Amino acid sequence: MATLLYRLGRGALRRRRLVVALWLVVLVGAGLAAATLRGPTASNFTMPGTESQRALDLLADQFPAASGATGTIAVKAPADGQLATPQGQAVVQELVQQASTLPGVVGAVNPLQVGAVSPNGRYALVQVQFASGGDDVTDEQRTAYEQVGAAAKAQGWQVAPGGEVLGGEPEIGSTEALGVLVAAIVLIITFGSLVAAGMTMLNALIGVGAGMAGLFALSGVVQLTSTAPILALMLGLAVGIDYSLFITSRHRQNLLDGLSPEEAVGRAVGTAGSAVVFAGATVVIALAGLAVVDIPFLTVMGLAAAGTVTVAVLVAITLQPALLGFAGRRVLPRRLRSLPTADGIAADTDDSDVTDRPAALEDQSAFGFRWARLITRFRVPVILVGLLGLGLLALPTPDMRLALPGAATAAVGSPARVANDLTVEGFGAGFTGRLAVVVAGDTPQATSAAVPQVTALLQRTENVLAVAPPQLSPDGRTALLGVVPKTGPTDEATETLVHDIRGAVSGIPDAGVLLTGVTAIGIDVSEKLSDALPIYLLLVVGLSVLLLMLVFRSLLVPIKAALGFLLTVAATFGITVAVFQQGHLADLVGLDTPGPLISFLPILLIGILFGLAMDYEVFLVSRMREDFVHGATARQATISGMGHGARVVTAAALIMMSVFGGFVFLEDPVIKSMGFALAIGVAIDAFVVRMTIVPAVMSLLGDRAWWLPRWLNRALPNVDIEGEGLRTHLEDRSPTHV
Repeated sequence: MATLLYRLGRGALRRRRLVVALWLVVLVGAGLAAATLRGPTASNFTMPGTESQRALDLLADQFPAASGATGTIAVKAPADGQLATPQGQAVVQELVQQASTLPGVVGAVNPLQVGAVSPNGRYALVQVQFASGGDDVTDEQRTAYEQVGAAAKAQGWQVAPGGEVLGGEPEIGSTEALGVLVAAIVLIITFGSLVAAGMTMLNALIGVGAGMAGLFALSGVVQLTSTAPILALMLGLAVGIDYSLFITSRHRQNLLDGLSPEEAVGRAVGTAGSAVVFAGATVVIALAGLAVVDIPFLTVMGLAAAGTVTVAVLVAITLQPALLGFAGRRVLPRRLRSLPTADGIAADTDDSDVTDRPAALEDQSAFGFRWARLITRFRVPVILVGLLGLGLLALPTPDMRLALPGAATAAVGSPARVANDLTVEGFGAGFTGRLAVVVAGDTPQATSAAVPQVTALLQRTENVLAVAPPQLSPDGRTALLGVVPKTGPTDEATETLVHDIRGAVSGIPDAGVLLTGVTAIGIDVSEKLSDALPIYLLLVVGLSVLLLMLVFRSLLVPIKAALGFLLTVAATFGITVAVFQQGHLADLVGLDTPGPLISFLPILLIGILFGLAMDYEVFLVSRMREDFVHGATARQATISGMGHGARVVTAAALIMMSVFGGFVFLEDPVIKSMGFALAIGVAIDAFVVRMTIVPAVMSLLGDRAWWLPRWLNRALPNVDIEGEGLRTHLEDRSPTHV
C-alpha cells in the first residue's frame, strides 16, 4: 500500500494542475446535481416490523383522510370559564375557521364540540388535519400554521400552534463556523505558517463540499433523515481537516530532512497517507456496519457519513499533494525556509534518487518526549489513576434512558415548546403523548364485539387517564381508540403503560389489537436500538482487534486498543448522561430541559468513536513499532513514538473537538447532544486513553507488546502501513545507499 500511495503522491504533485482541475469539476458538478436533484429530508423515524409501525400502516390504509400530518393548537383564555361565554366561543370559532382554511389543511375540529376543553374552562385544544405527511408539508404551509390566531392574540388570548407538523430540518448557522475558526487557529499554531494552515483547511473544505453536494444529490432517490446531513457534515469537516493535517505534517518533516518537494510529498503520502487510508477505512467500515442493525434510518445515516469520510480520504491523498506542490517550501515557517538541508544539499536539488538522508537532530526537550518519559517512569500509578478516573466518569452510564426527541425538550421559546408547555399547563403531561389503539377484525361484527372489551381493559389499566370513543373506518372493520396517559411521553411510567396495554389486549378473540402513536413509536425504536447495541459493540470491538492485528503484527496491542476504546465509550456515555439526562452543568451547554438521550446516539457514537480512536492509535503506535523493529528498545520506541506523534495528535484532537463542539451551540437538542458527546469522546480518547494510558501500558508490556505467534504471522496479510515495503523499494532503487 505504501509504495502505491508513494507513486500516487508524486504523480499528483507532478500533474497538480490537472488534479486541482478535476476536483473543481467534481465539486461544481456535484453542486449542480445537488441543486437540481435534491429531495426533502424526513423528520420521522420509522421502524419497519414493530407493532407501532404496523398499526400506522393499517391506519394509513383504513383511514386515508387522517393519514396526513396533524397539528394541535393550544388555546388559553384570559380568565377561567371564559370558554363557556358567548364571547369566548366566538373567539374559538373564528380561530377554528381560520385554521381550517390554511393552505394544505383538510379541516380543523372545534374543541367546544368534542369536549377538548379543560375543566376550568380556560384551555382548549384545536385539532388540525393536514392533507400530506409531515415531511411533505411545505415551509410556506408551516409558516402560515405557526401564524394562526392573530385576532385572538390581539384580544389577550394565548394561541400556540404545535404538533408533529412543526418538525423540520435543523438549520446550520454561524455558530458551527466557530468550530471551523478554532480549527484554523489550531492549524496556524501547529504549522507556524499561514500557507500550510490555509492550504490544509482549503483542502478539507473542498472535500466536505464535494461530499455534502453528492449526498444532497442522492437525497432525491434516497430518503435522508433530517439529522443525516448534519452528521455527515460533522464528520466530513473533522476527518477532512485531520487527514490533511497528518499528511502535511509528514511532508514538512520530510522537507526539513532535506528531501525535494516531490520526494517529500511521495513519502508523506506513502507513510502518513497509508495511515490515513487505514484510519478512514475503519471509520467507513464502522459507519457502514450500522446496516447490520437492520434499522433503515440508521443505515442511511451511517452510509451518508461514510460517504463524506470516503471523499475526505480521497481528497487527502490526491488533492493535498497537488496543493503541496503549488506551495513548495512555503509550507514551512518563514524562519526555516532558507535553512540548509540536513546533509548540506541545496533545497531545490532534485534528489528523487536519494533514499535515506540523515534526519535533522531531534529536539528531545519537546513536550511530547518529556511527557512520554514522565508517563513511562510512573507507568503503574498513571494506569491506576487513569482507570479510576474513567471508571468514575462512567458511573452514570447504567442510568441511561433512550427516547425519540419530543417537544418537551425542545428549545425554550420555540413554537413546539410553547405549545407543549401550554398543553401540559392546561390538561397535564399525558395529553402531549397520547396513544392510539387500533382494533382490526375480519368483519364489522367482529370489530364491534371487540371494541367494548378493549375499552374496558384500557380503562382498568393503571396510569390511563382517559379513553376516547372509537372511530370506525368506512368499512367498519377497523376501529381507532385514543388513550391519554397520566404521565408524559418520555416518563418511565408511560413506557410501562405501553407494555401493560399490549399485555392486557393481547388475548382479544377474533380481532387484532395494535398500539401506536408517537410515544409508542419512540419506545419501540428505543428498545430495538438497545437490543442491537451489544451486537454492534461486539462487532466493532472484534473488528478493531482484527484490523490492528493486521497493522501491528501483535496480539496484545489490539487487545489493549479495544479495551481503551471501551473505556472511552463508557466514560463518554457517563458524562453525556450526567449533563443531558440528569442536568448537571446543563447551563454550560445551553440545554434548557434535561431528558432521555436520543435513541440512536449510543450506537452512532460507538461507530464514530471507534473509527476516530483507531486514528489516534495508528498514528501513535505505528511510529513506536517502526522504531522498535529498527532496533530501539521497547521503552525508547514508546518515547520516540509519543515524541513524534504527540504534537500532531494533539492538534488533530483539538480540531475535531472544535468542529464537533461548534454544533453544541445549535438549539436543536439532538444535534447539541451529538456534538457534545463526540467532542467529549475525542477528548477522552486522545488525551486520557491514547496519550496517557497507552504509552504507560506499552512501557509496562515491553517487548511482549509486539509478540505474535508464528503461524498467525504467516496467515495474516502484510498491509505495510509503516512503509517498510516503501523503504525497501527506495533502497532497491538506489543501491549505492544500501
